[in-house]
Amino acid sequence: MRNCIRRREFITLLGGVAAWPLAARAQQRPAVPVIGWLSSRTAATDSFVLPAFHRALNAQGFVEGQNVSIEYRYTDSQLNRLPALVADLVGRRAAVIVAVGDGARTIRAVRAASVTTPIVGFVGSDPIKEGTVSSLNRPGGNVTGVTGFQSQTGPATKRLGLLHDLLPKATTIAVLANPAGVVGEQQLADAQDAARVLGLQIRPFYAGTDGEIDTVFATLARSRPDALFVTTNPFYFSRLDKLVTSATRLALPTSFFRREFVLAGGLMSYASVTADSYRVLGEYVGRILKGEKAGELPIQQPTRLELVLNLKTAKALGIEIPPTLLTIADQLIE
Repeated sequence: MRNCIRRREFITLLGGVAAWPLAARAQQRPAVPVIGWLSSRTAATDSFVLPAFHRALNAQGFVEGQNVSIEYRYTDSQLNRLPALVADLVGRRAAVIVAVGDGARTIRAVRAASVTTPIVGFVGSDPIKEGTVSSLNRPGGNVTGVTGFQSQTGPATKRLGLLHDLLPKATTIAVLANPAGVVGEQQLADAQDAARVLGLQIRPFYAGTDGEIDTVFATLARSRPDALFVTTNPFYFSRLDKLVTSATRLALPTSFFRREFVLAGGLMSYASVTADSYRVLGEYVGRILKGEKAGELPIQQPTRLELVLNLKTAKALGIEIPPTLLTIADQLIE
């Protein structure tokens, strides 16, 4: 009788199925920790960066499918999808959310839904100026990660200088920037400052959609600048093939902010080493899963920058790369 009373107290039979164990299980955390991968880019784009993240996570003792689960969510540059994707990951009780692509906006979206879920993010711009954190050494709250050194003044100016070294006879440089991107505006301003010193003319072009990219290249086909300088933006990274193909069709020398563009056929890139940043993200996720607090892990800035040149593209464009650049290049694509 005692057992029957207990069963009546705790079990409601619905069609012969006990309801209380299901409700209890729904409130429990998953059997293995869940990592939320939240990207403003695409799955195809992130396939370039995920290997470094996975290797670092594995080095911390966490292997996807064994003792940790990863839920991947992509907006495909449609940032209005962020709230729903964040709500989904928070609802799945993600132990930590990795925010990449447009890191600052993605972090803000996660914070709006949860102030306790640890966030490990990649912020392309200055995270202090963006208001993401108040300090790099001790970010505080539930956020840590890396910031993209390539978005700062030095590398953008240096990249234009390297393009000038590669094309010493060039006088007109088209600069592509996303009108919704703070980093692109800063790099455009930096390029204009550097151009005055180098005696170059900068022609700014703006594109934040596929249609606008098509319009820009139609204009470039008529105006024929000597080269194209593409500013840092996650949307442009997600449209890597489109940008490289469009520039190749016009036989237009290009300077990009990621080595992946050069691997796809772009002429040159000068930027921080992508694998370094995503290695840090993987390491930090592992450390948080082991019990460290996100806000106590310093936001790191990449210290290595690399020059990548595509020799095959240079040959197709009839460009002879100066020996000085061949000597200092970190990677030559043949």
